[in-house]
Amino acid sequence: MPFLLDPDIIGRMKKNSSDSIVWRVLFGSAVFLSAFLLFQVQPLLGRFLVPWFGGTPEVWTACMLFFQLFLLLGYGYAHVLSRRLAPRRQALVHLFVLAVAAALAFRIVPGEGLKPTPQENPIVHILWICTFCIGLPYFILSATGPLLQAWISRLGRGQIPYRFYALSNAGSLLALLSYPFVFEPLLGRRQQAALWSVGFVLFAGLCGLCALRLFQKSWLLSDIPPTETQPTERICMPSRSIRFLWLALPAAASVELLAVTTKITQDIAVVPFLWILPLCLYLLSFILCFDRQRWYIRPLFLTLFILSIVGVIAARFYEEQTEDVRILIGLYTFMLFCCCMVCHGELYALRPHPAFLTGYYLRIAGGGAIGGFFVAVAAPLLFKTYIELHLGLIFCVILIVIADRRYLKGFRRKSVYVTLLLVVGVAGIFLMGKRTAANQRAIEQTRSFFGVLTVWEDDWNDPQRHKRLLQHGTTYHGLQFQSPEKRSLPTAYYGFSSGIGMLIQAGNKQGNRRIGVVGLGVGTIAFYGKPSDTICFYEINPQVRQMAEKYFTYLADSKAKIEIIFGDGRLSLEHQPPQNYDILVLDAFSSDAVPVHLLTCEAFEIYLKHLAPGGALAFHISSMHLDLPLVLWKMAEHFHLSSLWLETFDDSWFGALSSDWIILSPSKELLDKPLLQGSASKPYGNLDKIDLWTDDHLNLLQILKRHPA
Repeated sequence: MPFLLDPDIIGRMKKNSSDSIVWRVLFGSAVFLSAFLLFQVQPLLGRFLVPWFGGTPEVWTACMLFFQLFLLLGYGYAHVLSRRLAPRRQALVHLFVLAVAAALAFRIVPGEGLKPTPQENPIVHILWICTFCIGLPYFILSATGPLLQAWISRLGRGQIPYRFYALSNAGSLLALLSYPFVFEPLLGRRQQAALWSVGFVLFAGLCGLCALRLFQKSWLLSDIPPTETQPTERICMPSRSIRFLWLALPAAASVELLAVTTKITQDIAVVPFLWILPLCLYLLSFILCFDRQRWYIRPLFLTLFILSIVGVIAARFYEEQTEDVRILIGLYTFMLFCCCMVCHGELYALRPHPAFLTGYYLRIAGGGAIGGFFVAVAAPLLFKTYIELHLGLIFCVILIVIADRRYLKGFRRKSVYVTLLLVVGVAGIFLMGKRTAANQRAIEQTRSFFGVLTVWEDDWNDPQRHKRLLQHGTTYHGLQFQSPEKRSLPTAYYGFSSGIGMLIQAGNKQGNRRIGVVGLGVGTIAFYGKPSDTICFYEINPQVRQMAEKYFTYLADSKAKIEIIFGDGRLSLEHQPPQNYDILVLDAFSSDAVPVHLLTCEAFEIYLKHLAPGGALAFHISSMHLDLPLVLWKMAEHFHLSSLWLETFDDSWFGALSSDWIILSPSKELLDKPLLQGSASKPYGNLDKIDLWTDDHLNLLQILKRHPA
């Protein structure tokens, strides 16, 4: 006679099963929401900080370093809590920390008192602001994923929780994708911050219920040691080499993430959309690799990784000839995705038993922090150029070769992949550097938080063409001929026929002029100064002044009184009383990394405060990838300003470079001067389709050029 279960037993089993599903949904919701909030606050906080530090790409790198360091701290907290304390104490400690974090969640907007001064180290100050504003809430969000997975593993008596890691990364990915397309277009920064704070309180409630569940079931877990889930199962500690790879593989992926992010933001603009794209691909690789092992097909992704490195090398050679910026972004981000898939696929293949789960996650977070520290802190001190992307590829190649022991055991059988990876990877570090022309040599190169500066010397064997150039990133910021008869010529974007040259010549005043210039370059505009004039330069990077004074003579030769104020131009102007400038020049847009915080309504209100009656604003907007005239014409419409667009083209004999200048002025008389009107170009575009840019909202996608100028 078959054995029949008692109906009461069956009922209790069904109830327990249903109860288990409810609690797994609750735990999963807490993990998902924590990851969503964790990555939603990253671009939000970055939007507040970028305008304070000159709009440089390194602001996001420094923010990412903070996020990675606090992710490591959170994982460390989860590891210690789950390994050292009994379940009841874990629940009590975490409930207390949750309550404190929830109380601090409504102060995430940086106050005016936190704005930097020129004397402060930017990276240190960014880390301090992030810690003060979001430190504890971010810390508790970081700890949630590994801690709740450890609790699930114990409550479920050995259940494998790794798919919760994929769920966590899915929440992160959704946060990043929704930010530029949902939250940023619909809400201002402060509204976003308030909504985030409410979301954090909701998360704290969910996580608190999970802690109470652990507290409630603690008597069932008292006989289960933290490092053992099955009494009869023998669990071996992973080897040191495997634990090293837990650290090294995510470090390599982190280096490539930040290096690629710096690359594409340096060449276009420092805005959340371009921060988010690489990070989304980075998280997508985590989701795919940790959801199911079958998503990572080793031969396929190794082949794609090799091909992507070749593509990036080719892109590095032909960047200036590439007709569509989206091709460059696509090549670099595809390489990043392949790299992350390989690193994270090998990382998942080396995953341990759930008993070592928190230690495994702790090393993953540690690897991310090491990668972030290398890019944000070590690389600027060790290298004079952006070489970390190339070094990261070499590191990835070496790790991939040794990560799978099958490569070492069957070396001959796998020699094709091994050889290709090593050759392509090592060749990349030599080939990715920018090619130098035969008649060009670097005199000096330096790197700081604000980027790489290089002084080039061209045509030194030809006295009439011999010149020096200052390059910042990928863009020239001035040049000067070295022959005595041509040394005094204004060149580059500032020649006699340029927009700014014609404006100064046609100005209402020809003496006792006050001219303000945001962006020093080599100081070419100082050429136009007369003995009664004052020219004030605003420059955020002290090394630019050193280069301008050491290798160029425009500042020393100027007849005007020259003043140089260090700091972000907008912040410096904001703190000054009205300066009554006859001309205020905004020359911070010729670089491919455009500081968009200088083109908002709030910025224009500051500029107009400093403008003398009948004065003019002159914007140099020779951007390769952004259609900036549309933004300025929209701003002119909003502030009821007259506008003029002046284009000039290359002239190698006079050292002129192609440039676009937009002149805005409350005085229509000034812009009606024949000298200006005779060179003016006609405006284009439908301004109704362009959003008015504000500090709270700007839309970069609307002005992205299909083909660079």
